[in-house]
Amino acid sequence: MKKSGSSPFIYPSSVRRVLVRTVLTVVLIVLAVPSISAAPPYEIVEMTIELPDVTLIDQDAREVTLRELVDSGDVVMVDFIFGTCTTICPILSAGFSNLQRRLGSGPGGPVLISLSIDPEHDTPEIMTSYLKRYRAQPGWSFLTGDRDDIDVIMHAFDAYVPDKMSHQPVTFIKGNGPDQWIKIDGLVSTKDLLAELEKIQGGGQ
Repeated sequence: MKKSGSSPFIYPSSVRRVLVRTVLTVVLIVLAVPSISAAPPYEIVEMTIELPDVTLIDQDAREVTLRELVDSGDVVMVDFIFGTCTTICPILSAGFSNLQRRLGSGPGGPVLISLSIDPEHDTPEIMTSYLKRYRAQPGWSFLTGDRDDIDVIMHAFDAYVPDKMSHQPVTFIKGNGPDQWIKIDGLVSTKDLLAELEKIQGGGQ
């Protein structure tokens, strides 16, 4: 007597085609993930920036020219923020704070310049309070000034925005040559910021 055995279930051809397509799609996604994650989270742009001759006010209510401040250090970084910002600015400022802890502050340390894009409201008192939140040390200046002067500076750095709420996360590092800078477009970690700085110091820009 023949024993009845269960026959293996065979999917209809249409179902098999769907399964094959699904498996291939999953494989392609898995293969693509490493290349996506390896993509740099920011863009580097080399720039020539002619600094405008403007006088600004720092957090201590002192007058300072932008050119003199930039020329006062070998390592100079610039960003654009405002005192009541709760989105991009805290991330940028945390980066500057971490940088000071890594590279030191005061004479010989990096010159960090945060330029206000809200000069109508960023008074020296507000700027001082802001810097205290990030434990800023000597060598980090928060500057404000007349709206026209701020606009001129933003245009010079190719960072102009008509509305403070539409500003972008950009950081500028002074290069080796006259008026040479690199623009870091995007949010960047302290590790990556130091890596870009090392490239400049090693003659990469």
